[in-house]
Amino acid sequence: MTARSADQWCPALAPALMLRHDAVRGTDLLVLPERVVVLKGHAGMVVGLCDGTRTVPGIVGELAERFPGAPVADSVPGFLDSMRQEGWLT
Repeated sequence: MTARSADQWCPALAPALMLRHDAVRGTDLLVLPERVVVLKGHAGMVVGLCDGTRTVPGIVGELAERFPGAPVADSVPGFLDSMRQEGWLT
């Protein structure tokens, strides 16, 4: 993905997927047809921001405000791109 397309991409969950919180396990889950992916750490929060209205820089900016000093600019774009490659984000 080029830098320009990454700046303009507004990630959203693929239509058949759902983000759910498992209160028993205290973790977020990505529910796919016939499969469940356990999201660790703050991954559920990042995926929750993927609503199709925010660009990747917008998501990074919002997370940087919530978590000052965290390396979100270094880790979040790659995480979102890997989810896109899996087909989980459009």
